[in-house]
Amino acid sequence: MQVTETQKEGLKRGYTITVTAAELDAKVQEKLVEAQPEIEMKGFRKGKVPLAILRKQFGQRLLGDAMQDAIDNAMRDHFEATGDRPAMQPDVQMQDGENWSEGKDVVVDMSYEALPEIPELDASKVELERLVVKADDEAVEEALKNLAESAENFADRRKGSKAKEGDQVVIDFKGSVDGEEFEGGSAEDYPLVLGSNSFIPGFEDQLVGAKADEEVEVKVTFPAEYGAAHLAGKDAVFACTVKAVKAPKPAEIDDELAKKYGAEDLAALKAQIAERLEEEYKGAARAVMKRALLDQLDKLVEFELPPSLVEAEANQIAHQLWHDEHPEEHGHNHGEIEVTDEHKKLANRRVRLGLLLAELGRKHEIDVTDQEMTQAVMNQARQYPGQERAFFEFVQKNQEVQQQLRAPIFEDKVVDHIVENAKVTEKEVGKDELQKAVEALDEE
Repeated sequence: MQVTETQKEGLKRGYTITVTAAELDAKVQEKLVEAQPEIEMKGFRKGKVPLAILRKQFGQRLLGDAMQDAIDNAMRDHFEATGDRPAMQPDVQMQDGENWSEGKDVVVDMSYEALPEIPELDASKVELERLVVKADDEAVEEALKNLAESAENFADRRKGSKAKEGDQVVIDFKGSVDGEEFEGGSAEDYPLVLGSNSFIPGFEDQLVGAKADEEVEVKVTFPAEYGAAHLAGKDAVFACTVKAVKAPKPAEIDDELAKKYGAEDLAALKAQIAERLEEEYKGAARAVMKRALLDQLDKLVEFELPPSLVEAEANQIAHQLWHDEHPEEHGHNHGEIEVTDEHKKLANRRVRLGLLLAELGRKHEIDVTDQEMTQAVMNQARQYPGQERAFFEFVQKNQEVQQQLRAPIFEDKVVDHIVENAKVTEKEVGKDELQKAVEALDEE
């Protein structure tokens, strides 16, 4: 077997791999010998079929396998010997193609872009500022007020009061289509918040202005895409009896509210809120510091980038941004999307930082543990209530989804490693200053 270099320009590499006919024949023979003990054939005992007969019966089938094995082994040996790591899957083309016949040498052209040598990063040269925000009394009180509003109760309005949007009406109703009541169209003592849009469009609007003890006939049309096919697009009439009209009333900020949220008393709830707020502040401050770190890394380390990776990333960025601007388009029948200089600039940054972080992770043996992956899958599965098991099975079978979940965890672990060795100073700021810093991230 022979490997001959044909191109070495920048990161581009080209090689010719030659597998002689004799080597290929020996590989076929090796596979026949390996398979012989398990083969049964009429007229012969198991494992005693002569190799000549096996070659005649299975030789052609094994020839392709032997050819693939020989080329794969040659490529593996080449990468081990040179230390090259291809940026993308190498392009492998057989020279003779369809004209090749048994008994001839196999000659293959292999080309790829090698990953560049990435210089060492001196993390001590990285200077970062960590914003620190304390949860003050004002922030805790604001959070308490929001909790009280979300835990609001409803109290009866004065007799004769008209229902307003935001009020709760307690109703009995019976729905009918073409004069016939339908299954699931009736209820008693149903508490409906007007403006919640929890009923068919137009239903709640017709109850605004209603009073307790009134009868209201609500006429609506079921949406064309309604889940129950026999009702979709149909006109319906709901006979409603308004039994009560209630106004929203925020919960009192007291020990009872605290107990609703699992705390012993109001003081314990305030402590929990302060702790949660400071965790949120830490997360936001980390995002700000991470962006500052990536900005520095982008300038600190320079190396040649594989053009194929940059081109692929630029196309992906352009495609994603186009879909962000056209959310109504879910497919890919939208023609060619222009890749701009701005897309290429962003692609260069992403590829450079991606390669740098990957190399740092490799050198320092940073990896994502099974436990971390399981936690990531569980977090994602919570977005599909009732379908968690199906989501787990989907992830197990899909390598691409696994990589999408693993990548951000790996990146954060590498970032943490750099931060541990960088010069980090802390600066105490107010939550408004932190908020401005976070908003600035989206503007860049």
